[in-house]
Amino acid sequence: MNELLRLERISKHFDGTQALAEVSLSVLAGEVHALCGENGAGKSTLGKVIAGVVRPDSGEVYLGGSPVALRSPLDAQRRGIGIIFQELDLFPHLTVAENIVIGNVHAERGVLVPQDAMDRFCAPLLEKVGLTHCAPRRLVRDLSIAQMQLVAIARALGMNARMIVMDEPTSSLSDDGASTLFELIRSLKQSGVSTIYVSHKMEEIFRIADRITVLRDGRRISTRAAAACSVAEVIRDMVGRELQETMRPVVSPSASPLLKVRSLSTTKLNHVSFELHEGEVLGVAGLVGSGRSSLGAALFGLDPIVDGSVEFNGVPFAPRSPSDALKQGLGLVPGDRKLEGLMPQMSVMENSSLTVLERLQVLRFVKRDAERRQTGEVHKTLRLKTGSADVPVSTLSGGNQQKVLLSRWLLADPDVLFLDDPARGIDIGAKQDIYEVLDKLAAAGKGIILVSSELPELLRCSDRILVLRDGGVAGILSREEATQERIMSLATA
Repeated sequence: MNELLRLERISKHFDGTQALAEVSLSVLAGEVHALCGENGAGKSTLGKVIAGVVRPDSGEVYLGGSPVALRSPLDAQRRGIGIIFQELDLFPHLTVAENIVIGNVHAERGVLVPQDAMDRFCAPLLEKVGLTHCAPRRLVRDLSIAQMQLVAIARALGMNARMIVMDEPTSSLSDDGASTLFELIRSLKQSGVSTIYVSHKMEEIFRIADRITVLRDGRRISTRAAAACSVAEVIRDMVGRELQETMRPVVSPSASPLLKVRSLSTTKLNHVSFELHEGEVLGVAGLVGSGRSSLGAALFGLDPIVDGSVEFNGVPFAPRSPSDALKQGLGLVPGDRKLEGLMPQMSVMENSSLTVLERLQVLRFVKRDAERRQTGEVHKTLRLKTGSADVPVSTLSGGNQQKVLLSRWLLADPDVLFLDDPARGIDIGAKQDIYEVLDKLAAAGKGIILVSSELPELLRCSDRILVLRDGGVAGILSREEATQERIMSLATA
């Protein structure tokens, strides 16, 4: 295969933090080249340099053997390079078709593009990504996160790219959606299209990648053929140490439940019942649309409860709002940190302290020294990587943004914490950091409800697993009973 892209000594700084340090890399035509590394290693930044989103401070980019200056995403698109961002950049108030054609140099141009023309352009792209039943004229805001992810992939395909950068493309996809994507990547490869695949999921990487490049602290550590290395070698290059996987210790349930849910119903849930004990991690499994996130919304006062009851420490619990739920001792880490969790324009410290501002105030003025000390302690616990707590949270990697969101609730110290896919889009080292924190919270007597789309994660972290299907309870499995096969059997029966 011929060399399509070559990077030489690429460096980039953000607010005093070196995101990339003299990284050199080559990508062959028709190659699937994976980028691996911990959060903050520089993977996404390097992908954005290739796609013209970020301009390097120094270094050279060669495309087809010729030096190029990629000054913008549109400039990169004209040269045949597209990107699918981890944090989706779709316009929720526009239709699927409008999102696919907007800014696309290969779509029909003009002030007013006929809707029929957009439909014709989009239909084969939607079919390729498995969205055959998604109408081109449907508003993006009405789609699930997984469907939005597939729309973003369809948009990139519509650019006739010879290289596509995919940043955590399966973070919101089901197993079926991921399989569709992998088939698509193989098809692109046969057509000579290169894929730069940024992911923390080792199984995916070794399933589709031809070569694997590992970054650590902004530097290239290694580039190897996927067939010539092991998962252990890649992880060691990523973290600079051996990682020991440990299971959660077995816990004995408390005499009385911390949280008792009886026949809970909302517009999206149907008579859900379960109990949560002190020191227990209750995993929640189910397919996309099964009601996993809706359960958190109901408990946190976001969705009205229309039937059933909830008791918290033996007292009726019916929060009217998220602030009411927090005051009563329940916290929620949402599944979409960008849309539902973080304030991107605010600093890392300000995002972390949002839930505890009342206790940090004197005469309505925030005690900045106390704020800095308390947020600094929890950031250290989570091994947060940031040059300064004063930089905008939007400048951090996706995984470190997730740690900031989690730090907010560690400071709030609720008795029950609902976590909606907290390790989505996070590398192996950062996952271990979060698992350790969850274990410590449970050991301190907190009740944890953990939603996860990754079954191995549920099996590692949970004492019991609640399986949801179509908004109702399909079953509850003990640790001894739970296997991936049994969970999926209940979720899909």
